Amino acid sequence: MLQLSVLRENPNEVIERLAVKNFDAAELVPLILKLDEDRRAVQNEHDSLLNQQNTLAKEVGDLYKKGMKAEADDLKNKSAALKLSSQTLNDKLSQIEESLHQELVKLPNLPSPKVPRGKTPEDNEVVHQEGNIPALYDGAQAHWELTSKYDIIDFELGVKLTGAGFPVYKGKGARLQRALINYFLDKATEAGYKEIQPPILVNRDSGYGTGQLPDKDSQMYHVGLDDYYLIPTAEVPVTNILRDVILKTEELPVKMCAYTPCFRREAGSYGKDVRGLNRLHQFDKVEIVQVHHPDNSYEVLDEMVAHVSALLRALQLPFRILRLCGGDMSFGSALTYDFEVYSAAQKKWLEVSSVSNFETFQSNRMKLRFRQGTDKPQLAHTLNGSALALPRIVAALLENNQTAEGVILPDVIRSYTGFDSIS
Repeated sequence: MLQLSVLRENPNEVIERLAVKNFDAAELVPLILKLDEDRRAVQNEHDSLLNQQNTLAKEVGDLYKKGMKAEADDLKNKSAALKLSSQTLNDKLSQIEESLHQELVKLPNLPSPKVPRGKTPEDNEVVHQEGNIPALYDGAQAHWELTSKYDIIDFELGVKLTGAGFPVYKGKGARLQRALINYFLDKATEAGYKEIQPPILVNRDSGYGTGQLPDKDSQMYHVGLDDYYLIPTAEVPVTNILRDVILKTEELPVKMCAYTPCFRREAGSYGKDVRGLNRLHQFDKVEIVQVHHPDNSYEVLDEMVAHVSALLRALQLPFRILRLCGGDMSFGSALTYDFEVYSAAQKKWLEVSSVSNFETFQSNRMKLRFRQGTDKPQLAHTLNGSALALPRIVAALLENNQTAEGVILPDVIRSYTGFDSIS
């Protein structure tokens, strides 16, 4: 959530920067500022009445001590009238604050100056690419055919048990999943991240804190009876661990990682681009989260990008890094880098990770702050990234490493799987 102080001081700049995200704030920003002005006016009037009540209460006490009951009773009546007026103002203040909040949460985060203008994924900037795109043998197959051939992932059984987008992993497919999860977690802990095992159901406050609510409400699975949400990413519970917390400067940075299943409704997704593992409703992912001092969060973003790059490099997958344009960014991100791996059988790039700096957008919602000595607390910066999401990694590993005899796994993962190939 944007800070009101930023809107008050630079309303035109806010409108201009949000236009980079293709968000028209020309009417919303003035509305928010008007509500804020009304709120402060009512607050001042309310405070003035409270001060008058306090003054009258003291005078009433003095009059009673002097035996001036009639005068004291008269002032008590005036104080009672002020109390009624004060309650009316308090109710009005609550209504204005609620309206202000409802409008404020509609504003996306401001994009970093590094964010390129653009409306669609075609406008994203490729900032790095490495790895050789493999030349497959004649007869090479897409991963959904390979998984059926080797009986390692069953999409039809998933439909029987739940529905489309909920595959069942079997045998070496299940072991490959577990191996990749353990590998990604081990590399994260080696990099200084503290492993967390969070709940996969969160309350509404947690969804609001990281910005999924209300923006992505329709894309999340909701348990209506208890008003819980299935998490779309471990970012939600892990970052919210620090909700309403004031850290000491020396406690920064906070680095956490977690493996969780993730759940996304992906409403309206259909066609060839969602076939097999390309787009699922339930999938496994290892997430890395950092909380940092605002002065160095962009250096940390580069470090997180390097961490994900090292994972893909070790898996010998050709990949590229894209700086997302304003129109392709998430609601809460200030700057995002997407990672894509090349799927040789499908002959296309598949997104496998997003690494983002949210600056103070999430911390303002969560009241996540830090304090240096006796200074006033200030908002921290939050960052997170997929390191990594498994479905398209598995798809690329199967497709890019297939031979006529089977799929040969990269060296780095063999000690985790306990086997060298799938055949």
